[in-house]
Amino acid sequence: MIRVMYFASLRERLGCENEALSDVPQTVAALRAELAARGGIWGEVFAADQRVLAAVNQEMAAADQVLADGDEVGFFPPVTGG
Repeated sequence: MIRVMYFASLRERLGCENEALSDVPQTVAALRAELAARGGIWGEVFAADQRVLAAVNQEMAAADQVLADGDEVGFFPPVTGG
């Protein structure tokens, strides 16, 4: 099982703060694809052309990061500064 958390505008758009998934996808990219496959707003937020950052166990993660049982995955929008 993994815990997936959504932050900032992603949380607001999805109407979901976090969830637990019993089937652990192989990678962060595979998880994004599963979430996008839900369709609707999920498909929009996690579309391949959308920039969404990911962290696994509170460390920035690339799309090819392998996931394991017990991991915590956070998704958040890119941060802009000024």
